[in-house]
Amino acid sequence: MRVLVVHGPNLNLLGTREPEVYGTTTLAEIDQMLAELGNELGASVETFQSNHEGAIIDRIQRKDFDALLINPAAYTHTSVAIADAISAVGIPAVEVHLSNVFAREPFRHRSFIAPIAKGSICGFGKESYALGLRALLAK
Repeated sequence: MRVLVVHGPNLNLLGTREPEVYGTTTLAEIDQMLAELGNELGASVETFQSNHEGAIIDRIQRKDFDALLINPAAYTHTSVAIADAISAVGIPAVEVHLSNVFAREPFRHRSFIAPIAKGSICGFGKESYALGLRALLAK
């Protein structure tokens, strides 16, 4: 099983960006954790981060993976285009967020990704990613 992990805008700043909201774990540490967990669960994990909507869409459209774990970050609430790309490839997806988006500003309560995903996990910090990967790989 090949899993693509997509990290959206500003996640490259993890570890220093608003640690009271996002924690102090870096994106490199999350990627390492996912690679190790994927190996443990018998899957290969590739990670991709971009601050650019089109680059995220292009990466998804390559369709060279079996499952998608995505933290669209701010694009969660704005990008019909990313949702359309996920729908178009027809590959199972799980949406994850480090923070509990429902405990934050009202505009964050809407997701364009959630309706097309197998599920959404939020509020558990870096463990949101681990839970999402486990959910994708569950038989």
